[in-house]
Amino acid sequence: SGPRFSEDGRWIWFGLEDSAENHVVRIHPDGSGLERPVAGPISAGGFDWAGGTFAVQVGTLDMPSEIWRVDGLGAKPSDAAAGAGQRDGAEGDPRSAAAAATGTAKLARVTHTNDTWMSEVAIGATRNIHYTSEQGTTVEGFVCFPPGYDPDGPARQKLPVLLRIHGGPVSQFSHSFNFEAQLFAADGYVVVYTNPRGSSGYGQAFSQAIFADWGNKDFHDVMAGVDYVLAQGWGDADHMGVGGWSYGGILTDFVITQTHRFKGAISGASEVLLIANYGHDHYQWYWEHELGLPWEGDNRQKVWERISPFNKAQFIETPTLVMGGENDWNVPIQNGEQLYQVLRRRGVPTELVVYPGQGHGIAVPSYQKDRYDRYLAWYGKWVKGESKPVM
Repeated sequence: SGPRFSEDGRWIWFGLEDSAENHVVRIHPDGSGLERPVAGPISAGGFDWAGGTFAVQVGTLDMPSEIWRVDGLGAKPSDAAAGAGQRDGAEGDPRSAAAAATGTAKLARVTHTNDTWMSEVAIGATRNIHYTSEQGTTVEGFVCFPPGYDPDGPARQKLPVLLRIHGGPVSQFSHSFNFEAQLFAADGYVVVYTNPRGSSGYGQAFSQAIFADWGNKDFHDVMAGVDYVLAQGWGDADHMGVGGWSYGGILTDFVITQTHRFKGAISGASEVLLIANYGHDHYQWYWEHELGLPWEGDNRQKVWERISPFNKAQFIETPTLVMGGENDWNVPIQNGEQLYQVLRRRGVPTELVVYPGQGHGIAVPSYQKDRYDRYLAWYGKWVKGESKPVM
């Protein structure tokens, strides 16, 4: 992402996703000589240079993003990575020893925007995991634990589990600070969030594995992540919840049509009857490219119908909170309305929350807080069995 030529034109700099890591890398215009000056188990985001200073936004699992200066690249980011071998001893270097062995630049922290807040809250440990799914597929993910919880302790308690699913589907969870996971962990959950097939960062074949086949391989991959957590003795199989936003909501819909293992679900900005979006949302080229024109023969129609969760809604028994933005043109709220209606019609506990004036993302701060409050209340009632009101 974000490719930019160096000032002398010898390099193209860009952001690279690779195995749940986000690097800042460079390559020659002819495609040769890939180098990774800023790499490792970190999430390196935006970058820029001016007046001899190269700056990059970097976060880690236990630290929200801050601005770091990248030393050793010269006045113009076109020289060889002169910082190689100088990284040891960098004050506040966010990278682990393994990361430092990968990157070639020395990082020095510039901003301390989150220090005060971080000093006032308890942060749970997050563990990077790898496990085997269907067909021997290796899947990567993360598990976030409540503050003070020892996942390796001999007397560790089995906690309620939340499976949270990312959007996209061509996206990924990375080595970055996950506020949502920390919020849930602070409320007593062990939170598992993984990169199933369809995710980015693992190559074209991995990403394209769910092309026109949503809710199949990726369903098996996220469920294998849950089973991994249970096998470690961290989770309570009788108290589990699932949820996500955008494709995370879509895959949530697929999950609850195929299993009754979860006690509560939250479907945010999801799609349920795909053909109803044709001509209504802003994905027309994508629909045609992946699924074809829905009126071109029985086979095409069957593809559209096969991957529509609406057509399997009769199997949903999980109490489900349905949410979305009033003005969402990525995933129009009619999808949430249809899911809500079928759940109400079938007697499945549900609520529909629509945020006025909002698009695919929820931008108003009070609405953001409201959404988090509703998340905690819904999971609290249906997953943990709490008796307090659900908003």
